[in-house]
Amino acid sequence: MSTVSVGRTLEPGAPASEASSRTLEHYETNAAAFWEGTKDHDVSQNYEALLGRIEGPRPWSILDFGCGPGRDLAYFRSLGHVAVGVEGCSAFCAMARAHSGCEVLEQDFLSLALPVGRFDGVFANASLFHVPSRELPRVLRELAFTLKPRGVLFSSNPRGDNEEGWNGQRYGCYWDLARWRELVTTAGFEEIAHYYRPSGVPRAQQNWLASLWRVRTAPQARD
Repeated sequence: MSTVSVGRTLEPGAPASEASSRTLEHYETNAAAFWEGTKDHDVSQNYEALLGRIEGPRPWSILDFGCGPGRDLAYFRSLGHVAVGVEGCSAFCAMARAHSGCEVLEQDFLSLALPVGRFDGVFANASLFHVPSRELPRVLRELAFTLKPRGVLFSSNPRGDNEEGWNGQRYGCYWDLARWRELVTTAGFEEIAHYYRPSGVPRAQQNWLASLWRVRTAPQARD
């Protein structure tokens, strides 16, 4: 069922930061082209999935995890929500602030310093798959920490057969539904729903796994 082709993984003794730094270098170099190539993508299905599950009075506080150049931040702000981005690519941070007018935290995914219990929802669109598998459980727990009680996590990742490695200059992990469920539920979430994208095509052509999760239990202490 693999939908991607990946090269070698990190060497056993190599720090996970190698995957992060090289991936960020790729985005720094290609920031303008990335914006031009993605600014008009229709991700309304993903917006609606997250916003349709958040509870409590509006406006909501939403963390765009891996906000890129700011397309989704601008959308959430246009609806009156308090949107905050977190992004490791310096060029993207500058673009996101300019495009959205929102607060953007420049943080590597492997060195997060997120506020506890601040957000009603986390929008992780095409971002969490860049976290190496050895670091992913900790990062997911960090997202559980930053959500309010019963807060909602949306994620969308390119799916695969639970392989990871280099795809060009970017590092990625490509999970199937069963393994992704195991990872996210272990981090303290319960599944709300999942679907495959793009809609309207055979499953073999639906390369993206989108899923929604609600905080079940927060970890007792940070790692």
